[in-house]
Amino acid sequence: MVIWIIFGFFMLLSWIVSNQLKSKFSAYSKIPVSNGMSGSEIANKMLIDNRISGVKVLTTAGSLSDHYNPVNKTINLSRDVFEGRNIAAAAVAAHECGHAIQHATAYHWLQMRSALVPIVSFSSKWVQWVLLAGILFLQSFPQLLLAGIVLFALTTLFSLITLPVEIDASNRALTWLETSEITSSRSHTLAQEALRWAAYTYVVAALASLATLIYYIAIFIGGRRD
Repeated sequence: MVIWIIFGFFMLLSWIVSNQLKSKFSAYSKIPVSNGMSGSEIANKMLIDNRISGVKVLTTAGSLSDHYNPVNKTINLSRDVFEGRNIAAAAVAAHECGHAIQHATAYHWLQMRSALVPIVSFSSKWVQWVLLAGILFLQSFPQLLLAGIVLFALTTLFSLITLPVEIDASNRALTWLETSEITSSRSHTLAQEALRWAAYTYVVAALASLATLIYYIAIFIGGRRD
């Protein structure tokens, strides 16, 4: 019952943040940048200004599907961002460039997250099954639940490490947008707000993962006492 309460609470919180994020980006996509540059042009300019070479700016399908791929060094922007000449597109494009700069400068939190990717990919595939089996056989084989907790802890660690990575990328983006005069004083505040709401999605995910981890640990401790 407790796990469903946790799940429901964070699902609601995630829904609220997601809808607010979409609302902000929808509103700010109607506010043009003063120099008329598109998201792709802004991304390329930020890369040049930061002396980053070998990174390609591409377009990808979907909405808010923008991401940086460190494997093939590509900044993948959704079409609205790639072609958009507005505050929302500028903020997202610059944020993804922030990740490219992190990669080029060997930003330690990004390196840690990248190192965890293969481990978390394996963990995410099996963790729920191991946890379920661990709860069912808690009295006879408690080590199984402990193994599930370790696997889940890795995914939680990944979520927590993601926070400084995303926040730093946004800070790099906002600093460059201001110094390069892509944004004015008013539009810069809007870009800050857009990226802040994007960061909230990662905060909610990390808190949900941490709360769930604590719940499973409590089950393990309680089962051991019994």
